[in-house]
Amino acid sequence: MKYLIKASFEVDGRVDKHDVIGAVFGQTEGLLGSEFNLEQLQNKDKIGRVHIDMKYQGTKSVGILQIPSNLDRVETVLLAAMIESVDRVGPYTSRITIDDIQDLRIEKLQKIVERARQLLQRVKEQEPDIKEILREISQKPEVQAKVIEIGEERLPAGPDVEKADTIIIVEGRADVINLMKYGYTNTVALEGAREKVPQTIVELAKNKKVIAFVDGDRGGDLILKNLLDQVHVDYVARAPKDMEVEQLTGKEIARALSQMMPAEAVKQQLLSIKETKEEAEAAHEQTLPETQKIEKKEEIVQPETPSQQVVQEEKVEQKHELVSQLVVPKQVIDNIKNIKGTLEAIIYDRDWKEITRIKVRDLFTWLDTAQQNSAYAIIFDGIITQRILDLAGEKGIVLLIGARIGSKISSKRGDVKFATFSDLT
Repeated sequence: MKYLIKASFEVDGRVDKHDVIGAVFGQTEGLLGSEFNLEQLQNKDKIGRVHIDMKYQGTKSVGILQIPSNLDRVETVLLAAMIESVDRVGPYTSRITIDDIQDLRIEKLQKIVERARQLLQRVKEQEPDIKEILREISQKPEVQAKVIEIGEERLPAGPDVEKADTIIIVEGRADVINLMKYGYTNTVALEGAREKVPQTIVELAKNKKVIAFVDGDRGGDLILKNLLDQVHVDYVARAPKDMEVEQLTGKEIARALSQMMPAEAVKQQLLSIKETKEEAEAAHEQTLPETQKIEKKEEIVQPETPSQQVVQEEKVEQKHELVSQLVVPKQVIDNIKNIKGTLEAIIYDRDWKEITRIKVRDLFTWLDTAQQNSAYAIIFDGIITQRILDLAGEKGIVLLIGARIGSKISSKRGDVKFATFSDLT
């Protein structure tokens, strides 16, 4: 059937379903000639069986009438209008209203399209990797490359690692074997070295293009950090999240290597993550009871070597020199005392009038979106990190006063000065 006529009806009396059907067939007979006689249309399969759902509401009979139609669109519409003309069922007045004429072909087509999409996805998932098949055929077992060992540490490696212009550093022997299976014979494994990178790899990496290829888990991040600190690396590739290099297919390896990032950019990412973690730890520390803060400080105290003492003395001299250059109003110093433990930041203009107060966690976002020279000074109950210092300098901030200074401050931009609460209170 092509169409489905849906109509609602109401009869001013209690009747049966066959009474309604009889009224529809009887009152439409001969209205539009023999061609539209419902009984003959049924016999010719031009319309289907009439279906009725009916119930009683008090003394009335109400329900839904449905008639499938195999006529063309115009004939079906004409048939529907003819059915709507029925105004009596038995001795009772009735009303029939066409609610919808549904094109069954559209619904059927939508189901076909949806099913086709499902089947296409299934075919794609089962589609063979032709390149991998060709590689497997071309690499006969007797001529496939074997893992070698290099250096005093006897590190697992591919046979071409020493003569290749580019090398891939991976975590373990299984990674080397998996990469070699797909034709990557310029690999070498750290083989369990998580903190100290083997000297063989350090030397090997000096005159080559180096790609670090690590697992997509926490362990991979830790190995990557140590590797970037100790070895010349040009690019970094990662396995998909929570997957290991030894598990990857040829397609997944190629995709990971095509998406590798410059090592310097990855280094900055890791540094940014560390600074964010330091800020979170400082914020947490502010919420600890005083006894816990004292215990925590005692845990990290180490005896100072002579060289460390010299550095500390230089820092103290620089601090006093910096503080002597600052002119901070008394009411601002009072605010410094009051802001401790609140994890808030106060932004001032050049007249030391308060512009706004925000949470420390929102400070970087505020700086990032602030207009140039829109603020003069900021005091905040948090850590002055290199990232905050750089952005403040870019935005023309003259003074930053924080709870403490991060351990990785190496430079600053612009004329921004910085100090801690203890410097001024």
